[in-house]
Amino acid sequence: QVQLAESGGGLVQAGGSLRLSCAASGHFLSSYAMGWFRQAPGKEREFVAAISRSGGTTYYLESVKGRFTISRDNAENTVYLQMDSLKPEDTAVYYCAARTTDGSGIYYLSEYEYSDWGQGTQVVVSS
Repeated sequence: QVQLAESGGGLVQAGGSLRLSCAASGHFLSSYAMGWFRQAPGKEREFVAAISRSGGTTYYLESVKGRFTISRDNAENTVYLQMDSLKPEDTAVYYCAARTTDGSGIYYLSEYEYSDWGQGTQVVVSS
């Protein structure tokens, strides 16, 4: 089981940027496909972005395409979510998630496909 720790959340004005980090420990992240999810107050957790084990394949929630970028540095055992042009509706607790996979180019979209989760980091976007 890999341990995940998110950081980088905070309060930002609409139009601003934040970079979330997800640091892994206990296992080499290169064995894991990774995802970012978020949960806004009173709403269910939703998928935001996913990246394959190799980093060569990514997928995004439609509403964040062109604004968010998921990336990974396997040597640093860290996954990132660069968030630009933030909107108030991006306000949520953001979670990173991991699951092992044999396929280097495979990513996963459902929270039920992930086995390991971080504690989350709060992002608040003011209007």
